[in-house]
Amino acid sequence: MPRSRSGHLRTGRAYRRRSDGTSTVIDGLSSRTLAEITRLELSRNYLAPGAVVEAVRTWKRHRRQSPRVLWRDHELGNTHGDCCGDPFAARELLDTVMGALSPRGARELRRVVSRIDGDG
Repeated sequence: MPRSRSGHLRTGRAYRRRSDGTSTVIDGLSSRTLAEITRLELSRNYLAPGAVVEAVRTWKRHRRQSPRVLWRDHELGNTHGDCCGDPFAARELLDTVMGALSPRGARELRRVVSRIDGDG
């Protein structure tokens, strides 16, 4: 029986490291949940590969800003970050993904997002 090439066997797997050097790992999530998120990103038309990681980063960046910067942006009418992505759209995407995940995966992602929400 001929032997299969190992690269051929791994074609269907989701990798956590991308070629541009950024990782798709979210601290606090198990590898099982990360794999489920990757499968979800590949199967849904409203998600792109890496969209959930980018949404977590955008929401975390927004929540870590000082209240003074947030108030200034609100006063100037700059509620949506033109340069760095819309943090409220990112939070909405995270809510949508939590609804699409399995109960265990949703619980893990909810724990990570609630930790970010409490930091602000």
